[in-house]
Amino acid sequence: MVTKGFTGRGVDPETEERLPRGQHVTQGFPVLSATATPKIDLNNWKFQLKEGLRPIASWTWLEFNQLPRTVFNGDIHCVTSWSKFDTSWEGISIDDIFAAAGVGPLTPFVLAECYGGYTTNVPTADLVAGKAIVATMYGGRPLPSRHGGPARLLVPHLYFWKSAKWCSGLMFTKREEAGFWERQGFHMRGDPWKEQRFSDDL
Repeated sequence: MVTKGFTGRGVDPETEERLPRGQHVTQGFPVLSATATPKIDLNNWKFQLKEGLRPIASWTWLEFNQLPRTVFNGDIHCVTSWSKFDTSWEGISIDDIFAAAGVGPLTPFVLAECYGGYTTNVPTADLVAGKAIVATMYGGRPLPSRHGGPARLLVPHLYFWKSAKWCSGLMFTKREEAGFWERQGFHMRGDPWKEQRFSDDL
């Protein structure tokens, strides 16, 4: 948990341009999870799109990995104050998932659902137009389970709790529904450049 007013360590000007206020750079990759790491059998894995409770489309692991591939290289920022530069991910863009399902953004909000029961809300606008992917690889290798493998949502421009581990699907919702951490008082959007950590942050 972080507290308001937390300030990062002194950094050089080049780093400062890439580092949101209140963050510090780590060379490692901390493992933080709201739930225990689930055991997922790829033979039974499924990624599903839903409008409310109504299924729209679903893919098996084999079908999902036959969709067009997208690479993201860039920085990530955790609300607990660490940032990691120059990360490399590969997976399926949300745009390509929607296209494969034959739908566009159906509602302004989405709830990411995960194996293990974790959820997080994300505005649909923060997922489309090349902003987010469902990642299956990190650093050129299959995504380890401790970091959300076999597949996690990656929304790198928001705090990392929005990049839901063990993602099993996206649910379009008519209204903004709080997920796990949002119900604990965290911000509904979570923009690190605006320090949107808690619900009363602007």
